[in-house]
Amino acid sequence: MITYQSVHVDSDSETLTAKLHEFHDAILRDHTHIIRVACALYEEKTDYLKTFIHSTRDGHAITAYQAKLSEVPSLNALAEHQECRVIDNVQLEIKPGTEHSDWLLDQGYVSSFTVPIYHHNRLIGFLFLDSDKSNAFSEQTQRQLLVKCNQIAEVVSCEVATARLLIATASAIRNVAGLRDFETGMHLTRMAEFSKLIAQNMPAKYGLNDEIIEHIYLFAPLHDIGKIGIPDAILLKKGKLTYEERQIMQAHVTKGVTIADQILENFGLLELKTAQIMRNIIACHHEYMDGSGYPKGVKGDEVPVEARIVTVADIFDALTHERPYKKPWSIPDALAELRKMVDLGKLDENCVNALASSMNDARFIVKEYNDS
Repeated sequence: MITYQSVHVDSDSETLTAKLHEFHDAILRDHTHIIRVACALYEEKTDYLKTFIHSTRDGHAITAYQAKLSEVPSLNALAEHQECRVIDNVQLEIKPGTEHSDWLLDQGYVSSFTVPIYHHNRLIGFLFLDSDKSNAFSEQTQRQLLVKCNQIAEVVSCEVATARLLIATASAIRNVAGLRDFETGMHLTRMAEFSKLIAQNMPAKYGLNDEIIEHIYLFAPLHDIGKIGIPDAILLKKGKLTYEERQIMQAHVTKGVTIADQILENFGLLELKTAQIMRNIIACHHEYMDGSGYPKGVKGDEVPVEARIVTVADIFDALTHERPYKKPWSIPDALAELRKMVDLGKLDENCVNALASSMNDARFIVKEYNDS
């Protein structure tokens, strides 16, 4: 039996965010002045450093933030030389003028300790520890903290490596199977970007922190993995599908779930909570809020929020780009169509509103990752 359950960090003790809170508790027992521990992830292919997880006991956390590492000279130097950095007085040493610097100064943190994270000599990201007192990170304190930081880094590295392994394996299956349809190429990149854009602008009640958003971003391109089992004659047909052909096409969802489960089982990852995000996206990205979708006809809150997000991203991308059966629609017309589908009860209004509130970013994604 296939069951769907959205992943929420605040109720899940096995997420990285929860584990970071535990590490922070352990640090606080000996270093009560360290009021924030955070991890930013680095994506090599885009050069972006992105907020990921944090444990913040005092101050306002920065979220949904990213910057190119090459444009942050201080952190870029740490990455190149694999060195840690201590700032003894944040207010004196950090210059305002960027979103991150302005945020840091506004929090009133006094000193900080930055540690780059590596996995097999590849940069994974950075750990940031902030204190409410000056000169808080003596050499002795640094040595003590590096033991804890190495533990945190190991957990983060394993999680990131696991996600990348899942994606690489699924992508390899696609390539070996010779999947030849519009789901390859720039569509997959746009799916990741649109899904992240929507997730970042969803209401707070959904509990989508940076950790969950990152996994939605990573797994969104795998939504149609099951299409490797659909004949090209149907997959690439330019005209309308017959009823029988449509039934075969719709079977790609259950085929995709089977593939995902086999991958997860082979790697012993069926119980991994973040892997559930991948499974939900594959299983439910054709379900509608009114129960008229497939394959299960689930509705409302039974449809995981990560799947609702990917559904809106997928429809928007399909409308705004050429397909074997249609010409591209304009962005305003595509958004109007999404609104109609909300009125019909098919799409989550919050997902469509999240996309509509970021139209400039959406236009950039359409232009930047055009198929041509």
